[in-house]
Parts: sequence; C-alpha cells; structure tokens
Amino acid sequence: MAAILKAVQPVLGARDVAATVHWYVERLGFTCRFDDGGAPIRYAGISRDGVELHLQWQDDRYFPPPGDDAPSYRFLVDDPDALHAECTGRRGLSLTATLRDTPWGTREFGMYDPNGHGLHFYKPLS
Repeated sequence: MAAILKAVQPVLGARDVAATVHWYVERLGFTCRFDDGGAPIRYAGISRDGVELHLQWQDDRYFPPPGDDAPSYRFLVDDPDALHAECTGRRGLSLTATLRDTPWGTREFGMYDPNGHGLHFYKPLS
C-alpha cells in the first residue's frame, strides 16, 4: 500500500522571525503556534484555518536580489472577497492588492510578506 500525503508545511525564510510572525498575526489573522524560544527567535510555526507555515531565520545573502523572482505561495480559500475585506480592515494590503477575476478562471488577490514572499489567495470561478 502506498503512503498517503497528509499535509505540507512550507518553510519560509525570514530576516527577522519575530517581526515576520507579528506581521502574519496582525495583517492576516494567523496564530503563532510555537517558536524556538531563542533570543532572537530563529524558527517559528504559525497557522490559520488548518494552514500551517514555518518561518526560519535566513541571512540577507540567501534572499533573491530586488527584481528577481521570489518564492510565491497560493492559498485556496472559500471566500476571497471576505478575506480581502478582512485583510483590508487589518491594514495588511497595499493599494495594489486588488481583488479580481483572472483570465485563468480564479477570483484572487495577492501581496508580499515582509521578506518578499508572494502570497496569493484564490478560489476557482466555476
């Protein structure tokens, strides 16, 4: 019998883990589940609605230079309009994070976290 994949927890690089945890909590409604207890914190886990992300400290030299492609993550959500309104209320979105229907058949919006990771929240239109 083949093994069954149950979940994925991406590990995102962070220049300042504590500040990044704060950003996700304040702007996107995540909860901090754990951190390594270090001073400074170098590893933490955050979650929301069954989605879990891990944040790991990385030196600046490991981040792509401005203008290069940064990692991007897509989150399937049940109601992108409600999430957009919630995030706007938390002041987590820039004015360029518009909610839109795409030519590829999704309703979505996106933003960048403090470390330049692209975050896209979407729902299929059909």
